[in-house]
Amino acid sequence: MVDLHRIAGLLSQREAGCGLPRDLYTDPEAFEFDMAAIFGRSWIMVGFEVELPRPGSWMATTIGPWPVVVTRDRHGDLHAFHNVCRHRGARICAPGKGASPRLVCPYHRWTYELWGDLAHAARMPSGFSRDEHGLFPVHLANVGGVLYVCVAETPPDISAFKREFEPLLAPHRLSDAKVAFENVLVERANWKLAMENARECYHCPTAHPELAQSFPVGVTAHFDFGEDKRQELFEARMASLGLPIGPVEGDWWQAVRFTLNEGCRSMTMDGQPVVKIPMCPAGDGDLGSLRWSVEPHGFVHAAADHLFMFSVVPVSPRETHIVSKWVVHKDAVEGVDYNVEDLIALWNCTNLQDRDLVENNQMGVDSPAFRPGPFSQEAEGLAIRFVDWYCRTAQAYLDGEGVTTKGPVHGVR
Repeated sequence: MVDLHRIAGLLSQREAGCGLPRDLYTDPEAFEFDMAAIFGRSWIMVGFEVELPRPGSWMATTIGPWPVVVTRDRHGDLHAFHNVCRHRGARICAPGKGASPRLVCPYHRWTYELWGDLAHAARMPSGFSRDEHGLFPVHLANVGGVLYVCVAETPPDISAFKREFEPLLAPHRLSDAKVAFENVLVERANWKLAMENARECYHCPTAHPELAQSFPVGVTAHFDFGEDKRQELFEARMASLGLPIGPVEGDWWQAVRFTLNEGCRSMTMDGQPVVKIPMCPAGDGDLGSLRWSVEPHGFVHAAADHLFMFSVVPVSPRETHIVSKWVVHKDAVEGVDYNVEDLIALWNCTNLQDRDLVENNQMGVDSPAFRPGPFSQEAEGLAIRFVDWYCRTAQAYLDGEGVTTKGPVHGVR
């Protein structure tokens, strides 16, 4: 059992504009709290509708400690379930993707329809009711072809995100796309350190010289370019093309389209497209990048030629998996229209650099001498936004459990 009063005490120690107390990055009890209070109550981006291309397709993943499976039934409808057999609790589908007419538990062969009903359970006694042993559903939302799941009984409202964001994403035609490559990178660090790192570019000019070729590493907060004439011209050109750029945002999400560095048309090693068939051909493929992010775990960059998804998956207090997916037009042929090595080079390089930074960060945070210093208001505004959101969400959970925090919890509003 998590000592919620102890967690409340730790939250109350956080100073405004700073990171979190040490134990919230290191303690197993704090990690267990995060799974229940944060990942157990949030919408989590698991992938794309095109990853389930036909009836019978399924995709299995984990949300914190919860195995989850998304299916497409014989009518083409999408569903999400706890990937847990109703017999003895075995995981039904291994992580990954596949296709089958039904889901079959590998333990005792209990068999489920793709819409969750129990279809077969051998050697059960008279009076056993299949109707009472279907898979437990999980909330599923399709936002412009991007799939989100939430294991909470009552998920956060996603309607504003869907309404505001889908017009920005629509030009990228995710219904005509495919996942060209995906990988998982292991980081020996707490998931919140990985997220704080992913939410700022204070470190980018020196730590990510390759990324800095195309990405405007000097922008602040919500990709604010100030009086940069290039961004003003970019906004005018997007308006002439009829492409909305935002910014739009809510408590746990935000999105904006912004210009890349001078002469760059994609986020690649040299700033040039690496896929011959664009996902979005408008404006001759010179559309900057559409970036959106969702708390608590990810971001996406969509240029005209390809899309990159980054997702933080907590495993233990000091282990985090970084799931990355690269998406291209469905007609693009590997070896003809793109090479995987060129497609993934920039973000693979950046992820490896970030792994080293975050693991080194964890080593310092583990020291009893660690005291969280102030974030840069200019360069780390989105990191502050993430930590503030974390504190608000954690406090809302504590409030629901009747636990009072002693002292202020910065980020509560």
